[in-house]
Amino acid sequence: MSLVGRRVSVKVPATSANLGPGFDTLGMALSYYDELQVEAVAGNDIVVEVHGEGAGEVPTDGTNLVATTIRYVFDRFKQPMPGLKLIAHNVIPHGRGMGSSGAAVVAGIMAAKGLLEGIVEISSGELLDIATELEGHPDNVAPALFGGLTIAWKDEFGPHHKKLFVHRGVSPLELVPANKMSTALARSLQPDSVPHDDAVFNVSRSALLIAALTQSPELMMAATEDRLHQDYRAKAMPETYELIQLMRSRGHAAVVSGAGPSVLVLASDPAERLEAAKLATEKYPQWQALLLAVDFKGATVITQHK
Repeated sequence: MSLVGRRVSVKVPATSANLGPGFDTLGMALSYYDELQVEAVAGNDIVVEVHGEGAGEVPTDGTNLVATTIRYVFDRFKQPMPGLKLIAHNVIPHGRGMGSSGAAVVAGIMAAKGLLEGIVEISSGELLDIATELEGHPDNVAPALFGGLTIAWKDEFGPHHKKLFVHRGVSPLELVPANKMSTALARSLQPDSVPHDDAVFNVSRSALLIAALTQSPELMMAATEDRLHQDYRAKAMPETYELIQLMRSRGHAAVVSGAGPSVLVLASDPAERLEAAKLATEKYPQWQALLLAVDFKGATVITQHK
């Protein structure tokens, strides 16, 4: 059956991974969205139009990450790939620790799922499996796909996730600088092993963080302490760490968002969040303060059949 004329609309949330102690395990979806429209067209050409973040920087042909992801899904399910016209409206900042590359991968997977609707049914487990294969880690793609707070892990059967609902008092604040940070560089700064006491410290804080985010936001300061990755990356992001220290000294639960250099503040109520945003922008007026909600839906796709 020909897919020519079939259109899909995709919406994918930003994410923040790690959340302090939950390195490569915890992630949260945020109400800040990239949107994508895809149309199957005759021929084999792939044309990408990019608006917003990445415009003039990312490829606009078949080598675009969204396009290569769509092709990957079609190949995986042994389906012939049509020509494509993609229009991307991007707002998630690139290279800032808000899951932009994971969002691009998820957008491509969901677009392929929508295009193949009624031909191939792709399960939630397969969605996570494909996204993890392409992104490398499930901690960003799980919340982007499924929304909410997610715990992600791998075993011999592949990646898995558990979605949790966040306490209504938790008020995320994302503080975004103008400069970018390479995830690969951030990872290269970490040691291969850590002291036993630091490992135990992070296990306790990760467990506590689940309680703080789902039941007891008043525990957020203690729950967001970390000894596993943030201090090792500090020298590469001096403004980020200066801001985190300032925020935490004033009682705001601030952590590195993903690999940085953005800072995530997990305020326990909206009033505290406003106070934290004011403090941050007074310190660094050039940083952007995004007052966000936790996204509970995750990525969505709407298919328009020809």
